[in-house]
Amino acid sequence: MKLDRTDIKILYELQKNGRITNVELADLVHLSPSPCLMRVKRLQAEGYIEGYSAQINLAKLGQTLTVFTEITLKNHRQVDFARFLAVVAKIDQVIECHLVSGGYDYLLKFITAGIGEYQTIMERLTDMDIGIDKYFSFVVLKSPIVKSHLPLTSLFPV
Repeated sequence: MKLDRTDIKILYELQKNGRITNVELADLVHLSPSPCLMRVKRLQAEGYIEGYSAQINLAKLGQTLTVFTEITLKNHRQVDFARFLAVVAKIDQVIECHLVSGGYDYLLKFITAGIGEYQTIMERLTDMDIGIDKYFSFVVLKSPIVKSHLPLTSLFPV
């Protein structure tokens, strides 16, 4: 399925507000409600829209700690990457994991209740012998810019 400019606009608006009514969405993308709804259903059916979720204000719930961690593996065989990922994927506090180029292998983003919980997780990971050679931790002090939506209209100008 080829997407056009209107499809991209629909995706862009829905990622900013998944609870928007079809009438409001149709107005924003310059369609009448019926064709707009048909497009949204098609985008869902084709897998462009994977689901809807709530954005939680963690600060309202309590104090948390965000840590970015660079991890370098001892070996770089496919089995080493698979073993590492199998374990890391099961850790709820790991909310992002990226295989990156450069001086280390993975960049992980943790959100934990505090430094003690983070350190416990890292000690457990290094004790498990899943191939970690070294890791560096970067504690987030403040996040002045965090966007939950992607710049779809600039990434995919149709």
